[in-house]
Amino acid sequence: MKTVAQGILRKMKARLQQPVAYAMSLDRQLHPLNPLLGRRLRLEFSGVIRCKECGRDTKKSYDQGHCYPCFRDLAQCDTCITRPEQCHFARGTCRQPAWGERHCMRDHIVYLANASGLKVGITRATQVPVRWIDQGATQALALIRVRSRLQSGELEVMFKGHVADKTNWRDMLKGEAEPLSLADEAARLLAKCKDDIAELEARLGFFAISVLRGVEPVHIQYPVQDYPQEIKALSLDKEPVVEGVLTGIKGQYLMFDCGVLNLRRHAGYEVSLMY
Repeated sequence: MKTVAQGILRKMKARLQQPVAYAMSLDRQLHPLNPLLGRRLRLEFSGVIRCKECGRDTKKSYDQGHCYPCFRDLAQCDTCITRPEQCHFARGTCRQPAWGERHCMRDHIVYLANASGLKVGITRATQVPVRWIDQGATQALALIRVRSRLQSGELEVMFKGHVADKTNWRDMLKGEAEPLSLADEAARLLAKCKDDIAELEARLGFFAISVLRGVEPVHIQYPVQDYPQEIKALSLDKEPVVEGVLTGIKGQYLMFDCGVLNLRRHAGYEVSLMY
């Protein structure tokens, strides 16, 4: 084997094709992965971790690639990112108002997806379909468009009383999800929440919530040769060298014949790619 690339790891770049086209990002240089399916790869972690935001060395990665000061201070690491219904931009307490203006006070999509079963989720409109790919969804349907992250979070809270809002990553990696009629599921969900949506419209204004009509579900295929029968999670903290035959890529996971590695979790790690 020879080293073909080395650098600081970031989440994989993905492009919607059939199947999805993946590339590993090392020092922001992209290295296509689909052609490597079926080949033996080796990833070596040097022991160096650098914050993906400020570049300082850190002994531990926080929130998928940040040093502790950035984790503590950046708006993108605040708890309202995972709990959008708690967005506090309007109260004037956002850690970084300029960042919040660019990322949270923008149109968001509330969607249904099928990765390990039906789930509801939210994402910025500009992140469709990347968000669905990162979750390993095989089907996705944009449901409602709103004007801010807070509004999308309020709708998500409303819907998750009827639909899950989490993906079972182990089930997602074991195979394709059983196909669903997302159009039928969307109709049922909107009917169940009709009165609650009307109340939210009355509070936010008629034009704040746009139910999307006539949108077709997106079907996503992944470059997978063999799904693992059992899921063994690999960690570069515990095993600084990962070597095996690449059998598939799905979500932000590399599937090897020896286990699965979540590349997004290892953002900021300095690694060498060999084959």
